[in-house]
Amino acid sequence: MTFNDSSSGAGRVGRVIRNTAETRISVTVNLDGSGQANLRTGIGFFDHMLDQVARHGLFDLDVQADGDLHIDGHHTVEDVGIAFGQAVLQAVGDKRGIRRYGHAYVPLDEALSRVVLDLSGRPGLVMHVPFKSGMIGSFDSQLAHEFFQGFANHALVTLHIDNLRGENAHHQAETVFKAFGRALRAAVELDPRSAGMIPSTKGSL
Repeated sequence: MTFNDSSSGAGRVGRVIRNTAETRISVTVNLDGSGQANLRTGIGFFDHMLDQVARHGLFDLDVQADGDLHIDGHHTVEDVGIAFGQAVLQAVGDKRGIRRYGHAYVPLDEALSRVVLDLSGRPGLVMHVPFKSGMIGSFDSQLAHEFFQGFANHALVTLHIDNLRGENAHHQAETVFKAFGRALRAAVELDPRSAGMIPSTKGSL
């Protein structure tokens, strides 16, 4: 269910439940929130990264996941990305009045990352993040790509992610997720100058 009438105080909300033989995922996102997060994926570092997305995106985000972590974190991280993308797609509705594009650069000590995205209706991911370590705590750094691929495919977003420099994998990942939150915040923001307009010459996104 989606609530797109921000005058009600509810904000633009998307809710998704995704149950498979591998995972049981529940995601709720309020695009007009204040950065509050309630996260339980069973992967501590992943929860930390989702918290960065909520805080820097000013989204209220609830993610509850039960996955086959006895195998590894792949299915859980990928399916959270899918469900989060579906929830964001719900929440933006027909995209009337949004800015559509967003970008952000975020540094953390020696690391610097850039994220650019377009709520285009055309899914695509280009990601260049040469992680310096395969594992960050219990999080396989390869799974960052799976999260963003799932998100882009199901939010119907064109997403470019570049880690421009970095020597510490934790710092690399954190700059990526923070920049993603800030870029997404900019893209879904309502533009008072284009109220009621769809930001495309096609008339739809």
